[in-house]
Formats: sequence, structure tokens, C-alpha cells
Amino acid sequence: MSKLSHIDNSNQPTMVDVSDKIAGSREAHARSIVEFPDDVAKRFSNGDIETAKGPVFVTAIIAGVMAAKRTHELIPFCHPLGLDNCKITIELDSRQRAVIDCRCKVHHRTGVEMEALTGASVAALTIYDMCKALSHEIVIRDTRLISKTGGKKDYFRDNP
Repeated sequence: MSKLSHIDNSNQPTMVDVSDKIAGSREAHARSIVEFPDDVAKRFSNGDIETAKGPVFVTAIIAGVMAAKRTHELIPFCHPLGLDNCKITIELDSRQRAVIDCRCKVHHRTGVEMEALTGASVAALTIYDMCKALSHEIVIRDTRLISKTGGKKDYFRDNP
């Protein structure tokens, strides 16, 4: 049975010691899905909605990148990372859902899964915040890791 990495031998929470690990290229891709009621989804006919707060998807991309860069301030045992890259894309799928993909890269001794997940999550929350005046029936679904490379083992979700 695997041991949780953030629990020490005394069963206390701890940050993982990465000082002996070799730095390498690490990448992660996370995705969140935002579902809209039909009347809200129709407003995205041109690919985005312009609101009093600004364009929804553009603002969500900025918020997601900012959050990914600050993941260590939000999640207690995440190491502070100077991301080499964070790219967020938001597209409407055939069901008029916003598909948010966050891809993070770093050359470090620890991975960037949490940064990618945080970026996708905060982008989704930003969409909700900017559209909640239109409906509270918006649903954020399926925030998940799609892939990660570097570190002990690579991971690729079979059915993203």
C-alpha cells in the first residue's frame, strides 16, 4: 500500500522534501468543464460574452494564469515554483460547454499538477463569477488531471 507523500512517519502533515531530487522538465495538463443553461450558452455565439466586468473568457484566462502562479499560497504543502509557462485555452464544445485547458511547464525538482489544476479551477470559477448574474444554474464539472510528464512516472488519462 502506498504511503501518502504529505504525511510523515509520525502521521503528521508535512511538506515533501525535494532537496535530493534531480531537477528536470515537468509538464502538466488539467481541464475543467463549465456547463451553462441554454439561455446563457446562446450568449456565447461569438465565442465569448462581453460583460460590464469585461470579456468573460479573456478575464478567466488571466485569472487562471495568476492563480497557477500562486498555487503555493493557496495549497499548504505546494512548493513555490517559478513557472516557465502557463497556457490556458477556453473553447466551447459541441454541447456549448466551456472546456478549459491549463498547461503548465517548469524545470524543477517537483511537478506542476497542482498548478495546472489550480489554473483550470480558478478560470472556471471566474466564468461562474462573471456569469452568475445571468443564472445560478451554471455548473462546474470534471476538473481533472489530463496528463503529467517528468518526475517518477508519466501519466496520461485514457479518455480526456
